[in-house]
Amino acid sequence: MTAIAPTILATCGGLVAGDWTDSAYGPLLQHAIELAQVVGRRPRVAHLNTAGGDQRHVEGAELEAARLAGVEASHVRFFPHPNTPDLREHLLAQDVVWVSGGSLLNLLAVWRAHRLDAILTEAWQRGVVLACGSAGGLCWHEGGTTASRGPDISALADGLGLVPGSLAVHYDSDPRRRPAHQAAVASGELPGGYALDEGTGLVYQGTTLVDVVSEREGAAVWHVQPADSDRRRGVTETRIEPRVLPELTSPPSPSQPPLTSLIEEARTPR
Repeated sequence: MTAIAPTILATCGGLVAGDWTDSAYGPLLQHAIELAQVVGRRPRVAHLNTAGGDQRHVEGAELEAARLAGVEASHVRFFPHPNTPDLREHLLAQDVVWVSGGSLLNLLAVWRAHRLDAILTEAWQRGVVLACGSAGGLCWHEGGTTASRGPDISALADGLGLVPGSLAVHYDSDPRRRPAHQAAVASGELPGGYALDEGTGLVYQGTTLVDVVSEREGAAVWHVQPADSDRRRGVTETRIEPRVLPELTSPPSPSQPPLTSLIEEARTPR
């Protein structure tokens, strides 16, 4: 656990199809390992698939992908009971905790029942990189929009709040997401925040957004805020162009300024 600061990589990505194996670590997951800055040994990655119900076939795909990547991996599951005698000891010894997608509502309930929320907060503060896709990216924020309650997209304003604001995922692939998230932010049900197209991610150091990244060309990250002081209903969306990960050779510098200048550019009401 050697990250230069408490670090979160919230994404809309993770495992990808492998050439020979069923799954492989995608560029976003590989970037999480880069952010951990492990030197002289194999990186340690713990996979949590709580949001997906700890399905064993998913666990197998994750561990196979980790082996292919040369990673020392484990899978922490809670069904039918925790498979790790001491969750705190195990997770504090990791370099990266990768949280997969599924039900945000169920993930938060199970984690809180096992006090995993407090353990992960401590791990984050000690330099373990918290990284994640979809529901795994939503959970670190104050809230987000989710399909956890059924087929409709609804707001959940009860995230862990390690980083400020709200998050939306699958913004370009699920046509229900954008209008539902805009409505939640416009009404005040959720605070303003960000939305992720497929294959994109946000890098936070502490509570500051320091980088936006993507594993594919043409994808965007969106800054979504309530409309300005004239109290119009609606939101303002700003498109942020992420950096494509093959061009990233090192983690962002701790002195890199927040993305205020990017957010102020090309502000477009939607």
